[in-house]
Amino acid sequence: MAMGRGSANKVTIAFGLVFMFFLLSSEVVNAATYTVGDGGGWSFNSGSWPKGKSFRAGDVLVFNYNPSIHNVVAVNGAGYKSCKTPGGSKVFTSGKDRITLTRGTNYFICNFAGHCESGMKIAVTAA
Repeated sequence: MAMGRGSANKVTIAFGLVFMFFLLSSEVVNAATYTVGDGGGWSFNSGSWPKGKSFRAGDVLVFNYNPSIHNVVAVNGAGYKSCKTPGGSKVFTSGKDRITLTRGTNYFICNFAGHCESGMKIAVTAA
């Protein structure tokens, strides 16, 4: 039995979907995991930690810290600069937070009193 035009279109669409799945899967497989502050964890001396590292969208940052004295807040550029938590910001409090980077600059602060102002903040740019 011969295939009509509709069948060829379905095969092309199916091939395209499979191809897109493999592209997306390879991006996830290539994602790297970074521990913020390396062995020292998320602390007051983490500000320069991103320097010299190359990040990509999909990479995961692991924030290790004592949740009774710190947290991690994903903020926008204004929140980072002012050390203020904008409304709607995501606050992480587990002490072992895993945050996936998005394309562009990702900003994180600790919003415990005085911590951000004392340098407990990082800006990570992901390609």
